[in-house]
Amino acid sequence: MTTQTAGNAADQQLQLPAVVNHNSAVVVDAEGGDAVDKELKELLLPNVDHLPISPPSSIQSNFVSYFAPDFTKPEHDQYIYRHANGLCVIGLAAGHVAFKDEGGITSVDFNVGKSNRSEIKVTGKRKRNAQHFESNTALCKVCTNNTFYIARCCVKGSLLEVNERLIKQPELLNTAADREGYIAIIMPKPADWLKSKASFLTFDEYKKLRQF
Repeated sequence: MTTQTAGNAADQQLQLPAVVNHNSAVVVDAEGGDAVDKELKELLLPNVDHLPISPPSSIQSNFVSYFAPDFTKPEHDQYIYRHANGLCVIGLAAGHVAFKDEGGITSVDFNVGKSNRSEIKVTGKRKRNAQHFESNTALCKVCTNNTFYIARCCVKGSLLEVNERLIKQPELLNTAADREGYIAIIMPKPADWLKSKASFLTFDEYKKLRQF
């Protein structure tokens, strides 16, 4: 087979049965007939009035947000971002009292009680070395110029990791507590999650409570 023949054969094999004209949203089939496809037109040319003002964030797309206001103490607000795979990302919610201190958060210490949470290293699919904690177990001390606050697990489960970046970059809590400034990732059992979830607020409920 010559190179030209092989090229023609490849072209024939790759020939598509239909071509979409994006400007007119018309489908042209292999025989050359035209057919207006309403569904395709709506897909290619969406109504701008139905589009959100801004695209959803990665958190909004991949997690369901829950909030634990006044967790163990007044204004000790924390968030729990629940992923479809069951993982829970834990952090300080916008209404946490630490953000009201002058100068903001200055340091984060994972050395609480008898254990340094940053030294826990989980390995493998079976999450070896993961420690199991109660919902009120301390994760870290969040320090300001004048005092410190305890951030807690909020859900009963296995601690998979803490955000070690906060040790060297505590300012992430001041600038991006709901993103890069998360505190830890925990995997609760389904039954434990359902028990904890009952006491949490949704995003809209939390905004209404704190009047954001």
